Amino acid sequence: MSAPLIIRGGKPLSGEVRVSPAKNAVLPILAASLLTPDPVELVEVPRLRDIEVMLELLAHLGTRYAWEGRRLYLETPEIRRTDAPYELVAKMRASFIVLGALLARTGEGSVSLPGGCAFGPRPVDQHVKALRKIGARVEEEGGRFQAERVRPFRGRVVFDVPTVGGTEQVLLATALGDAEVTLVNAAQEPEIADLARFLTRMGARIEGAGTSRIHVRGARRLSGVEDYRVIPDRIEAGTYLLAAAATRGRVRLVGAHPGHLDALLDKLHEAGHWIGIDGDRIELRATPDPRPFNVEAREYPGFPTDLQPIAGAYLATVPGTSLVSDRVYPERFTHAAELARMGAEIAIKERTLAITGRPLFGAEVRALDIRAGGALVVAALAAQGETRIEGTEHLKRGYEDLEEKLRALGAELGQAEPHLEEAAD
Repeated sequence: MSAPLIIRGGKPLSGEVRVSPAKNAVLPILAASLLTPDPVELVEVPRLRDIEVMLELLAHLGTRYAWEGRRLYLETPEIRRTDAPYELVAKMRASFIVLGALLARTGEGSVSLPGGCAFGPRPVDQHVKALRKIGARVEEEGGRFQAERVRPFRGRVVFDVPTVGGTEQVLLATALGDAEVTLVNAAQEPEIADLARFLTRMGARIEGAGTSRIHVRGARRLSGVEDYRVIPDRIEAGTYLLAAAATRGRVRLVGAHPGHLDALLDKLHEAGHWIGIDGDRIELRATPDPRPFNVEAREYPGFPTDLQPIAGAYLATVPGTSLVSDRVYPERFTHAAELARMGAEIAIKERTLAITGRPLFGAEVRALDIRAGGALVVAALAAQGETRIEGTEHLKRGYEDLEEKLRALGAELGQAEPHLEEAAD
């Protein structure tokens, strides 16, 4: 179990922080490395627990990998196994997309029902429906999905709702081989466009990625890729911007992609904060008297669901009442009760949070998922007194070098003392 994070809040953040590469972009690209026997080289890969879990899964399937600093080298000369076991897939939802890569490379695959953060149901029905539509036989038994390619992948997939994982699944399944498929109502997230860019570098022909309509023509053979750099992590960037706003501080992000953060930047400007953009740099100078705003998280280019809990923590510091809802994951409110322990005035009614801003105070709280953890960090930085955050293993899944970056911005972090029962282990 990870040690708690101790934060002594009430101090404005100030300084500069470099944005890490996007975990949510790296994960599908790692799955895509299964599509070629040639070497793949990724630069500046974040060292996060979710990345480690995906690498464990790839190694099980036949991938050899090695780190050289922050460069990651992968090579899969052959697929040794086509099953993704429960003990690995249950740790992280994104691992389910290896099914598409296995279908493309070997014509078959078996993957357990995925796990991950526990903030509500996230079904894979759109994945299964799409694979069946283009020519795969998919059967489920005992929480395990067994898939087989019974004909060349052809056709048109119309997603009921835009789904990031489902869109990635089809891209991976169709990039290799004699496939020609059109995706309608596809997810438009930057991570989708980055995966398509990587697959195109490998030799696939993909048009329309980043829009709601994508056309894929597979290549009979995909090559390796050298020196590939993934996009910046827009969720990490947003977390630090919201932390600066919550503490009424001033931060400069380096290595960001401002265009991926339009929805958040617009809300922060609406609140009265000064936003400056210069190339890959974003600067926020917080106003001491911010205005409240409402948030409805939705698919990109809307407000990101991954920033919804963190925005809620920021709004808990803003005088006035704000309403927060989430169209992507309507039950994503595991952070609300923990924020209430810190004095936040929060009411949940009909899948909407009503947040009335007030001063927060330190308390002992627990992160139940990655972004709930991000929310508690933001609240703790703004709160008076000391906050002890348990469940930091979730933060390690999504935030690289969190403590070092917070200290660089002037945050005061304490040394966690273990509970007696922990010391006895």
